[in-house]
Amino acid sequence: MLSFTRLRAQFVKEVLSVLRDPRSRMVVLVPPILQLLIFAFAATLEVRNVDIAVYNQDAGRWSHELVQRLDGARFISHVRHVDSPQRLHEMIDRGEVIAALAIPVDFSRAVATGGGRAQVLVDGRRSNSGQITVAYLSAIAAEIGAGVVPNAQAPAPVVVRHWFNPNLVYRWFIVPGLTGILALFSALLITSLSIARERELGTFDQLLVSPTSTPEIIISKSLPALAIGTLLGLFMTGAGVFLFDIPFTGSFGLLLASLVLFILSVVGIGLMISAVSATQQQAILGAFAIGVPAVLMSGFATPVENMPVALQWMAQAIPLTHFLVIVEGTFLKAMPAADILANLWPLAVIALVTLTLATALVRSRLQ
Repeated sequence: MLSFTRLRAQFVKEVLSVLRDPRSRMVVLVPPILQLLIFAFAATLEVRNVDIAVYNQDAGRWSHELVQRLDGARFISHVRHVDSPQRLHEMIDRGEVIAALAIPVDFSRAVATGGGRAQVLVDGRRSNSGQITVAYLSAIAAEIGAGVVPNAQAPAPVVVRHWFNPNLVYRWFIVPGLTGILALFSALLITSLSIARERELGTFDQLLVSPTSTPEIIISKSLPALAIGTLLGLFMTGAGVFLFDIPFTGSFGLLLASLVLFILSVVGIGLMISAVSATQQQAILGAFAIGVPAVLMSGFATPVENMPVALQWMAQAIPLTHFLVIVEGTFLKAMPAADILANLWPLAVIALVTLTLATALVRSRLQ
């Protein structure tokens, strides 16, 4: 039988343990807020302030036009001119430039006749940034080609409209995702430290002789993480709307329900980590050992569909995978309730499984 008096007392004890412990307070409360403010500007795939090397062997009009457009491109910090292909290769080898452009001697003449090619050498060690830089350079070259071809022969232009994010503001994508990631680590750390703290301080043995039942222990350890994680998630959602001006077009009620289920599923994982950890240090290491792969496989940085089939199935067992779909869809595209529910029931299943396993682990530790 559950005793609400004991539950209330244990809940107050757990909250005070988190707030009074300097390590817990610093690990749980301060980093998520700082990380949201820092990562919102630092975590971006946009390419800016890069250096480009140019080896121009042509003295014609169109090679100079290309170089001038490179000088005026906002994503390029410096255009470095070299006088030999060897110097071109050296600059890429040393990482001084992200890409190098080699313009042949007949470039302008070939462009004037409807052709013309220039070679781009890219630093493959920075593959993502290199590919984005190549796309930018290709767009500049295409503009020059369009200026040479007569209007009658020019192909019909293709007008691109980016749905849900018309100006491609990267923070509109990154901040909602950070809301899920930072809430994940906050809830995971709070619950991972709970039982491990008791064991390290020597108070875990008192639970063995107390009248507290296993469900009461699980609930009392879960409620503080649920409350703090939900409040942090709501705070970061509000920061996205009011601080970063991200449009919120969906249902706040469905997002709140999704956030609560998401935190519950994470709490079960954290309790399992805490049950098998002897010290708080082991609990923190265990939380990061689980959390970092979960973020990498959740679809935050790379689409889940790009992964091998086995990893795609594994990703479906990660709570963050489903919550990211909900939070990003709620912010930007007013995701219908049916689509939210399609990602909500897997969160409910994961929460049920993780909390059940956590209860079994804690019960085995209390015996």
